[in-house]
Order: sequence, then structure tokens, then C-alpha cells
Amino acid sequence: MKIYFVGRLTDTFVYNDYKILNKYFDVDIIQPLERRKDWLKYPSLVKKSVKQCDVVFGWFASWFTLPAVYYAKKYGKKSIIVVGGYDAAYEPKIRYGAFTNLKERLPAKYILKNADILLAVSNFTKNEVLKHVKPKQIEVVYNGVDTCISEPIQKKENTIVTVSPVTEKGIYLKGLKTFAEVSTYFPDYNFVIIGPKEKSITDKLKKINPNLIFTGQIEHEKVFEWLRSAKVYCQLSYIESFGLSVAEAMSYGCIPVVTNRGALSEVVGDIGLYVSYGDEKGTADAIKEALKATDDLRKKARERIKKKFSIETREKKLLKIIENTTKKLK
Repeated sequence: MKIYFVGRLTDTFVYNDYKILNKYFDVDIIQPLERRKDWLKYPSLVKKSVKQCDVVFGWFASWFTLPAVYYAKKYGKKSIIVVGGYDAAYEPKIRYGAFTNLKERLPAKYILKNADILLAVSNFTKNEVLKHVKPKQIEVVYNGVDTCISEPIQKKENTIVTVSPVTEKGIYLKGLKTFAEVSTYFPDYNFVIIGPKEKSITDKLKKINPNLIFTGQIEHEKVFEWLRSAKVYCQLSYIESFGLSVAEAMSYGCIPVVTNRGALSEVVGDIGLYVSYGDEKGTADAIKEALKATDDLRKKARERIKKKFSIETREKKLLKIIENTTKKLK
């Protein structure tokens, strides 16, 4: 069977799916185009590839996946689209989500209605989709973490980590201002923000605490090095469609401190501590509690990820869905 894969391989979760499918099927891939002039050729390129494939598999309901879903419908091919969260979100207070503006809402709504199968990355994201459309079929398939690379749990240091782009959007979407404010309560600990950074925003956060550590954009292996040493992982977000960084951190034995928003409770369960968005004092108290965690609780954090969110679990579910799709083609 030939699969036409649409997605950006620089995103870890997308690359993981590509690797899974490429193990079992003949996969033809197209990634987001960089040059404006290439978009003129894009529809005809997609049309040709879709006609030659059996199944379209794409990440996110966007302008980039729209032609693939359109031609799949036209030529009787099956289309599977992973809904990653932004493409179903409507958060006008922070101007976040495809449904907050017409330009992005148009392709998102068409795809969510017309794709044969939608794969939501969480129950939260599934419910967000159902607020906007009635899809043909929608299933929850959680993102997967490669737990093999994170064992065993190593000795922890006085480090608290969060992962977020250090941008104006990151301040509000990922709660970076709260993270910076809370860091002033812990002068003997390293507070680390991992992700690409803008100087104006790092300067703004350093005014709150000049001792904050900004790694900038780093390779995934270096991210894992920080998670190996960190005691606590913070995700102080306004909204999260899944929380892959939280799951990765837990697989390294980090105790999560998260907002009770979006899908974070689906990932964390009863292992971590929950705080209100923007609650500086409540977050500081939660981190103090998380720092008391025993090695047994850290192992439980890892075991939760292995049991519910392993890459092997996602692989089995994806293969089963595609197998059922293949049967419908016959």
C-alpha cells in the first residue's frame, strides 16, 4: 500500500509517525514549502501524488493539507488527518487557534468535515473538534514517547525546566512570565527555559530574574540531558492540546507542575501537581511540594508514560487504523 504523507519532519511528533509508517508501507512525503513560488506548483503536485497513492496521511488541518484531502475525496482515496490542537482551537483572549481568524478557519473546517478519519491527540482536542463540526470519524490516538532512551532515572540536580519558544506568544500561551516570577522564590535552583528565543523577550524576562537560563533552540538530545537532571518540569500553559514535553519529562522522572487546562490532566493523571493559570504563589507552593518527591514517585511518573503514552502504543493504534482503512479500500 502506498501512503502520501503530508507534514513537517522537523517536528518530532510528525517525524515519529513518518518513521512508523515508513517501516510498513511505501511512503511518499511532501513537507511544507519554504518559497512562495513553489506554492503555485503545489496543487498539481499534490493532485498527481494523491492519484498514485492509496491513503493520504497528514498532520494538522491547514492550507498545506487541504489539497491532499480535497483530491483524496475527488479520486476516492482515504484521508487520515492528525488534529494536533491549534487546528481545532478557539482562544480569542490570547489570539490562539485556527478558529480565531477566517484565513485559517476556512481550511481547518473543510478538512475536519471532509477527512475520512480524524486522529485527535487527546480527548480534549476531540471535544474541541466536535464544537466546530461533525466529522465522518474521529478517534483519540495519544502522541507517543520513546521511553527506551530515558532509562534509567539518573541522579537529579536542583533544576526546574520548562519548554517553550521565548516569544511574545510564549509569555501568554506557555506561562513564561509566571515561570520567571516563580523562579525568584528559589534562588538556589536553576530555572531553565528550553526553546528558540527572541532577545526582546529574554530581556523582558531577565528583568524579573537575571539568573534565568535560556538554552535557545537545541537538539532533542540536549533537551533530554536537561530532563535527565531536572527534578521538576513546569507546564504553566493557558492551553495544551496534549503536552508532549510533559510526557517526555515524566519519562525521565521529573515531577510535573502543570495548569489544569486542556489535555494536561490526561497526561499527568495523579502524579503531578495542578495550579491555576497565572497563579504565582500557588505555583511556587506546588514546586516546593514537587521538590519533596521520592524516587518511588519519580518511577511512577515514568511508568505512567510507559504504560499509556509509549511510541509502541501509538504505533499499534496507527497500524490498526490503517489496516481497517485498507480493508475498506478492497
